Amino acid sequence: MAQSNCTQVTEFSLAGFTEDPVTQGNMFLLFLLTYLVTIVGNLGIIILIRASPHLHSPMYYLLGNLAFVDLCSSTIVTPKMLVDLMSEKNIIAYAGCVAQVFLFQHFGITECFLLSSMAYDRYVAICHPLLYPLVMSPKCCFQLVSGSYLVGLTNGEGQTISMSTLSFCSSSAIDLFFCDISPLISLSTSNTTLSRIILTTAASLFGASSILVVLLSYMAIIPTILRINSAEGKRKSFSTCTSHLTTVSIFYGASFFMYLFPSSDSSRGADKWAVVLYTMVTPMLNPLIYSLRNKEVKEALRRLLKIK
Repeated sequence: MAQSNCTQVTEFSLAGFTEDPVTQGNMFLLFLLTYLVTIVGNLGIIILIRASPHLHSPMYYLLGNLAFVDLCSSTIVTPKMLVDLMSEKNIIAYAGCVAQVFLFQHFGITECFLLSSMAYDRYVAICHPLLYPLVMSPKCCFQLVSGSYLVGLTNGEGQTISMSTLSFCSSSAIDLFFCDISPLISLSTSNTTLSRIILTTAASLFGASSILVVLLSYMAIIPTILRINSAEGKRKSFSTCTSHLTTVSIFYGASFFMYLFPSSDSSRGADKWAVVLYTMVTPMLNPLIYSLRNKEVKEALRRLLKIK
């Protein structure tokens, strides 16, 4: 009852990167270009996979869903940030903040499990190639993707419930350029025990389990590839995993830095750029990684362009 006289805030102010107008203008152009590349790259991957029969396989079905999630994740954060860079006051309504927390947490965990599903797909393809058509059936692929979205939805709802228990009375300034649950917990004037339990449980249960699947998959994949006699066979097998490993490394590396390393006043600027890497750069790089390093994607693009 200590918060009975608390006047709940109706909006939050978001911290920007700088107050210098010239720097803000340059950052606006940089982030706008990043977002445009993200839209074109991920939409291009989705359209290419749907339009090319040669890409109608489990690996590319999962990749198409990853591109959709990356597109959504970037759209949750970037357009609002672009508007704020051109505005004097960076304000977001309480309802908008709740929506950002829900969607960001939903798609973040969904991407974790899509990446683990892609690792499992590579495990079956390389370690049990004869069973691949049976194990990675259309039904199994649908279940993997549906399960990823369902787990992400569960996490989003949990973090939204967590936010609904928080009170914000004395301050409404979020030291980030979008609403996320971690800075909101630090900002709250109420008891944050339940919120921290939900956040820790979700990170441990969802994040750790998805990472474990990736690690176990590649612990089996790498020895299997090394046992292949022909150099061409090794090269082809490694090439199918390189793009996924690159994506996993960038995604988890940025997320670890964002959520696991404590921030301080001296490192706050670096923390924001780590969040930029996680929320904007990674969704932009994923389609480039898979298109530039994948011969099947490049060949499908050539065929599609010839048809058109």
